[in-house]
Amino acid sequence: MYNVELSNMDDKRTEGHRKRLRERFLQSGLDAFLDYEVVELLLTLGTPRKDCKQQAKDAIEEFKTLRGVLEASPEELQEIRGVGPTHIFVIKFIQELAREFLKEQLLDRPYCRSSREVFDYLYHSMRDLKKEVFKVMFVDSQNHVVGIQDLFEGTLNASAVYPREIVQSAIKHNAAALIFVHNHPAGNPQPSDNDRQITQDLVFAGNILQVKVLDHIVIGDNSYFSFADAGLIEEYHGDFLSLKEGKRA
Repeated sequence: MYNVELSNMDDKRTEGHRKRLRERFLQSGLDAFLDYEVVELLLTLGTPRKDCKQQAKDAIEEFKTLRGVLEASPEELQEIRGVGPTHIFVIKFIQELAREFLKEQLLDRPYCRSSREVFDYLYHSMRDLKKEVFKVMFVDSQNHVVGIQDLFEGTLNASAVYPREIVQSAIKHNAAALIFVHNHPAGNPQPSDNDRQITQDLVFAGNILQVKVLDHIVIGDNSYFSFADAGLIEEYHGDFLSLKEGKRA
């Protein structure tokens, strides 16, 4: 009897704690939460009657941040004592839901020429890639993003990115403009000489085919480099016009 009463008291304390967390979220959102408290709420979805505070603290200690927990692999998550298959399902489901939400925000909406908006959407899916992946975002004549496609993978150089394939994909999507994105697995987003040469080549090709290049974004470790923000897209466009006028002269 005594053990049963203690168990009931623990259940009531746990439920009271979770109720306070839920009320705090409804009143103030996630800004009022520490990272481990957010993870704790996620874990409670997998075990409604179990205290998950310690597992949440252990997860943050292991992966450092909320983002680190969300991006951890199932194999890494199961190394946390007390974290089981249902918890892992909830965490990965929430991660994919967040990605889909960001994708819906980005696709089929006016593109505001915000490199930060592109980075926020793509960072989650590109930061842990072991190889360089070159993505193309297709923008229509109404300035809406209508598609995103992976076109090349591996170490990028001028001979590995084929403008012809990009042009074919642009025609397929009826794109009027393009945004290029690729990652640097080492973490430093500063563009290499190859990155600069590729971007200039693509801007030149776009001018010839009357498909505007809006930006090329290089994603690193929680940071990025935008060719448009740095003024390089405009510079390459000017180089093309100067070359064109020189040939006419």
